[in-house]
Amino acid sequence: MTNRKLQIIELALKKIQEKGFSAFSYDDLAKELGVTKASIHYHFEKKGDLGIAVCERIQNGLEGAYTTIKEAAINAEEKPFAFILQRVKFLEQNGVCPISALQADYNDLPLQMQEKIQQLSQMEIDCFVDLLKDAKQKGSLQTTEDLEALAIMLIASTKGALQYKRVLGESFFTKMLDQLKGHLQ
Repeated sequence: MTNRKLQIIELALKKIQEKGFSAFSYDDLAKELGVTKASIHYHFEKKGDLGIAVCERIQNGLEGAYTTIKEAAINAEEKPFAFILQRVKFLEQNGVCPISALQADYNDLPLQMQEKIQQLSQMEIDCFVDLLKDAKQKGSLQTTEDLEALAIMLIASTKGALQYKRVLGESFFTKMLDQLKGHLQ
């Protein structure tokens, strides 16, 4: 993949986190990169093509975070929380989860992007459930709850807290993380 193509994908990802997929244009990208719109179109004929490339970038990041945490030399009980921290770490200061940002625009996206976002959403849940299962099997997670339901609640709480953090600040997010950590013990 060319350096320019990667720059376009990374900038689009940033724009999605800042204001959503529907709220930026190829002109916005071209101006910020100092290139022509034709240069953007050369790499991604349609915005939906760029959206798929961004989804693939998110998928690679999700897979990488999951593998890193799964193989980390930390206790199984710490891995679900570490996974969340790993995912949050790469966000901009007031950024939101790019999957959440794409979910917000879901109804306006091309079908192929919608399918990719469905896959990403389920993959995120599946990764988290797997880490919760490991923690439960090791005896460190004492819960009788449905692990998928627990994963969904914790993921949704984290993503909602990222939105609140934009308005109420870092201390709000820190409080939520403390509660989340307590829920995982």
